[in-house]
Amino acid sequence: MAVRVINSCSILRSASLPSVSSRRCCCPYNSALFRSHRNSRLGFRLRCRLSSSQYHYFLGSQSIHSLLDSVLEELDLLRKQKRINATTQIGSMSSGESLDEKIEKHALHKGALLEFRKDSERMLLAVAQKPDGKKNWMVSDQNGITSSIKPQQITYIVPGVKNFDHAEISEFIQKAQENLDPALLEFAWVELLEKNKSVTVQELAEMIFGSSEPLESYCAHLLLSKDEIYFTVLENKSLRAVYRPRSTIQVEELLRRKLAKDVAEKELQEFVQLLTSARAMPLGSKPSKSSWKAENNFLQKIESLEAFAIDACKNDDEKKTAAKILKEMGFPRTASAAVNLLIDIGYFPAHVNLGLLKLNIPTDHSDDIILAAESLLSESTDTDEIDRKDLTYLKVYAIDVDEADELDDALSATRMQDGRIKVWIHVADPSSLVQPGSRIDREAMRRGTSLFLPTATYPMFPEKLAMEGMSLKQGKICKAVTVSVVLHTDGSIAEYTTNNSIIKPTYMLTYESASELIHLNLEEEVELKILLEAATLRLQWRRQQGAIDTANLETRIKVANPDDPEPSINLYVENQADPAMRLVSEMMILCGEVVATFGSHNNIPLPYRGQLQSHLDASLFAHLPEGPVRSSALVRIMRAAEIDFRKPIRHGVLGLPGYVQFTSPIRRYMDLLAHYQVKAFLRGDTPPFTAGQLEGIASSVNMNARVAKRLVSSSLKYWILEYLRRQPKRKRFRALVLRFIKDRTAALLLLEVGYQASAWVSVGVQIGDEIDVQVEEAHPREDVLALKEVVSGM
Repeated sequence: MAVRVINSCSILRSASLPSVSSRRCCCPYNSALFRSHRNSRLGFRLRCRLSSSQYHYFLGSQSIHSLLDSVLEELDLLRKQKRINATTQIGSMSSGESLDEKIEKHALHKGALLEFRKDSERMLLAVAQKPDGKKNWMVSDQNGITSSIKPQQITYIVPGVKNFDHAEISEFIQKAQENLDPALLEFAWVELLEKNKSVTVQELAEMIFGSSEPLESYCAHLLLSKDEIYFTVLENKSLRAVYRPRSTIQVEELLRRKLAKDVAEKELQEFVQLLTSARAMPLGSKPSKSSWKAENNFLQKIESLEAFAIDACKNDDEKKTAAKILKEMGFPRTASAAVNLLIDIGYFPAHVNLGLLKLNIPTDHSDDIILAAESLLSESTDTDEIDRKDLTYLKVYAIDVDEADELDDALSATRMQDGRIKVWIHVADPSSLVQPGSRIDREAMRRGTSLFLPTATYPMFPEKLAMEGMSLKQGKICKAVTVSVVLHTDGSIAEYTTNNSIIKPTYMLTYESASELIHLNLEEEVELKILLEAATLRLQWRRQQGAIDTANLETRIKVANPDDPEPSINLYVENQADPAMRLVSEMMILCGEVVATFGSHNNIPLPYRGQLQSHLDASLFAHLPEGPVRSSALVRIMRAAEIDFRKPIRHGVLGLPGYVQFTSPIRRYMDLLAHYQVKAFLRGDTPPFTAGQLEGIASSVNMNARVAKRLVSSSLKYWILEYLRRQPKRKRFRALVLRFIKDRTAALLLLEVGYQASAWVSVGVQIGDEIDVQVEEAHPREDVLALKEVVSGM
């Protein structure tokens, strides 16, 4: 339907009835008008003003009076056929009531028929049953559901209805739908605009249906409430809305869909022009991310592009918007193209971590969490202070990677008079500050783990709390949970204790500096030598118990300025078989065995980890070279780890009867759970969680931890490929052949990088051989690395 203004005349066009279409003249008329129910009291009239030439043309074709007579006859006939039955058994309303008396009927009462907003998209009809509290009402809706609604949800009360049966709502709705004709609203708009008059729902019902009975009034309400063209709400008080007809110009504008489309297209072109300009700007001059979002006209478009880039579109509109923008920019309609475009305009940094955005992993802590953490630091008391064992006399070594901010564990050792070795594994005690179920605890549980990425670290706890209140610090008195172990000469456990303690770390060492001290074999660092001896005994003992050695090369990358197009990349390759790394890992494994034993003897529910490997016969791999080749072959066939929360289960890979992760409570929530349980037992309290509760918590925490692990892995891989991409084209890398994948395509370990890839190798190369390779292609964003063997003499 459309409105046209010709020579200051309102001319309405609509679909015509077949019986009237043959009578069309040069002046179009609203045939829908003639389908309406003419009301004799309001006297709807056909208003058609003709120019002189139009008038003579009209007279020449047929008499105006005969046309009007025909139209009025047809109108009366249709009125008889379609007139809504005012006596419908919808409710009772006494005849002769004034309009004001009818309006008073809007007061809500039992049996009233009303319309209410169910949610942002749905309106439902319902029957009021009874008050629910001071303001709310219990209603039974058209779907047969009884619920409580608030007054502000009510959008309309059907006037004149008493004791309505909710079973008849569907029939009421059906009859209303059958009589909804938008042309009726158009006809009323013409009449009211001519008189410059506003209208209520009941008045409109009288105009177009000749009655304001319940069904007619509801039909009028539906027409007005759904209308977006002809009327606007002038006021709406006490559910009595007054509607004003829009001007002809306004209606004209609303009906111009093409104009709206043109406006949208214009905005799109303006946005595309801005994108093009931003792409051409120097890096330092590109608009910031916040500036793109500051302009309301472009906010939805830039957010659609971002959602498309990370596969997070909420609806089809976002997908269509992004696809249209990419098409206009000449880009393929793919997520990777959207990423490249957002990088080109400076919205994303060149090395944006898409995984971090896609997985929606929390990074910064909220203000309320930070405030809660500061409160803990200033107000908390140590409930275990009386029971803490003073171990500040021990020499304590804390060994970790050089960029570690949170130090969870440290080690001490001595040789007893009988020659046996005694070691202490000191673990930071965050549970002295954080209580189960607290705000900080719930946030740590939600995160599950600290996130260590090449570009940044996102801690499980707020940084200040972790660093100042929990982490072990050199030369400072620190609270800890200490596991002490006396070893038999074969490396098995002779005796152990678990205590709350205070310690004073002596050294904070990196693995590199610890290895150097071990190599120097200084007399004044005899304790470090004893720790290495203990680690060697433990490894030998575990191997006798069936442990599988999976030591391999481990890559660490630190990116100093990740937002720069060419950031500085520092790559480190660490051999897990290195003496310092062996020392630390063996002591952590020993602590896990002791905690599992302690929990088992005292019936403490704990996350007991196991990895059954009864199917695995390590001797079958003895022909493979020891080290990465054998380790990678074994890892490929290992079964997944399992957790039991009631009793220890064998950990075949570690060669232990039981194992509990306990040494990283600042970084891993599952370790913190174990601390909660053990600490409660040490105090003489019942552990806070049953086995069933632990299992429920672990399900959520482990799922988040797996997501974090995938992100860490993908981020590390990205930066390794970026590192390789930057290397000189002809640079050679040493590669160890791990296995053959198919024919001469081999799995390789790049020894200087610690990264596994594949390449075709020449005939004669065997598993365990080292060859030279060059990087032919490296595309971090596409996860592509192509290597080529460099054959001697070529």
